[in-house]
Amino acid sequence: MSSPALSAPQHDVRRRPEAQRWWALGVIALAQLMVVLDATIVSIALPSAQRDLGLTDGSRQWVVTAYTLAFGGLLLLGGRIADLVGRKRAFIVGLVGFAAASALGGAATGPAMLFAARALQGCFAALLAPTALSLLATTFTDGRERAKAFGIFGALAGAGGGIGLLLGGVLTQYLDWRWCLYVNVAIAAAAVTGAVAFLEDRAGHRAVRFDVPGVVLGSGGLVTVVYAVSRADSDGWGSGPVVGLLAAGVVLLAVFTWWQSRATSPLLPLRIIASRAHGAPMLTLSLAMVGLFGVFLFLTYYLQNILGYSALKGGFAFLPMSACIVLTSTQVSARLLPHVAPRLLIAPGLAIAAIGMFTFTSLGTDSGYATHVLPGALLLGFGMGLVFMPVMATATSGVGPADAGITAAAVNTAQQVGGSLGTALLNTIATTSTGHYVASRLSARDGRLTAARHHAIADAGVVHGFTTAFWCAGVITLVGALTAALLVNAPSPRHRAAAVGTAA
Repeated sequence: MSSPALSAPQHDVRRRPEAQRWWALGVIALAQLMVVLDATIVSIALPSAQRDLGLTDGSRQWVVTAYTLAFGGLLLLGGRIADLVGRKRAFIVGLVGFAAASALGGAATGPAMLFAARALQGCFAALLAPTALSLLATTFTDGRERAKAFGIFGALAGAGGGIGLLLGGVLTQYLDWRWCLYVNVAIAAAAVTGAVAFLEDRAGHRAVRFDVPGVVLGSGGLVTVVYAVSRADSDGWGSGPVVGLLAAGVVLLAVFTWWQSRATSPLLPLRIIASRAHGAPMLTLSLAMVGLFGVFLFLTYYLQNILGYSALKGGFAFLPMSACIVLTSTQVSARLLPHVAPRLLIAPGLAIAAIGMFTFTSLGTDSGYATHVLPGALLLGFGMGLVFMPVMATATSGVGPADAGITAAAVNTAQQVGGSLGTALLNTIATTSTGHYVASRLSARDGRLTAARHHAIADAGVVHGFTTAFWCAGVITLVGALTAALLVNAPSPRHRAAAVGTAA
């Protein structure tokens, strides 16, 4: 029997006073925002950091890759640690560690120090992200409160990337790129103070045991796949190293799956992802992130490299999309989910988001923001605002206390892997399309083109690559809508309550 979208997870934490629960939500949301925005805030600062530290074009990707590699590869381990030692304790450790790693990165004197700091950030983010989601799931048990809480949390998960671009632009332009890392120290300090005052949780579950082979196989497989995807950007999907790494990662994950079905205390109980109640929302979330991460990437380049926006102006350009995600999550999804089945929000939301992505395919080298960019951004924001909250609430519902952390880790893994795979896949599609476009236009010329004409063809080729990627992102998002419509089968809380009353 499937779990309802907003059914409370099974737990034994005593019910807290209402005011304390909402203060706890503020603390959890602040930590989640820090983790999400850190994936994009550094991207805006990267050109300045490259000049300051002498990064090469070949090595600069590691400022981003070191973070995503550690984050995506260690999420399952982080979730299990939270179940073992207690979510509140793991949450505070994650915050302190993330702040320390951020301070180290801000003080970096060379590339190696910055790369190491970003990897450390990823390690502590892998502990912090699933802990935050599992704390949310065990803090809010009432249906309506749970809907509102997940609405706020989902809004930040969806809008965090855009907020990171805006904040990164402000800090880089008016202070220094290093403040894109130092700002985490202040955020973490506030969150730690709030965690000590408002969060409550068990000390941990003694029944939880570390599955050492599972840690090695699962984390090793995820790290290998994420690393292969990061190499695909520069080496190409068909290169020997990328194919070899992908094959190795798939083999490790296959062995990991086999081992999880036989381990006494598995790292990831297969029942969590095998059930439609939890596995289907995770798959849907992964597909949604493919398109969303692609939009953030290509719109950023389009605004700055084609339309000539500054980092600050480019960040502000994402503000309407982020605001739309926040408003839709908190004012629409949170109000409707207690009364309707989750798929009735998720599937239409992804369909609307896909329409927004298809709108971007009309972009040209001289398109206006208000006429060509803003309509698609608003559609995308509204659609994604309908998606994040019900997906996360459904995927984490009805989970026992010993598995709350690992379930939240699986949700975050789906989100991270989807974003990483989507970024690499769509970037490869865009680059290939650009190359074919430019080659076909130049091959037909007699070699007497002016420099200005060459530049115009190059820009048109870049935009053609972006629009091709937007088409692909839209199609993948539509596949996510179909997945949600067919596989996400959790009923609304109202229907479940009626069924329980009838049975009684």
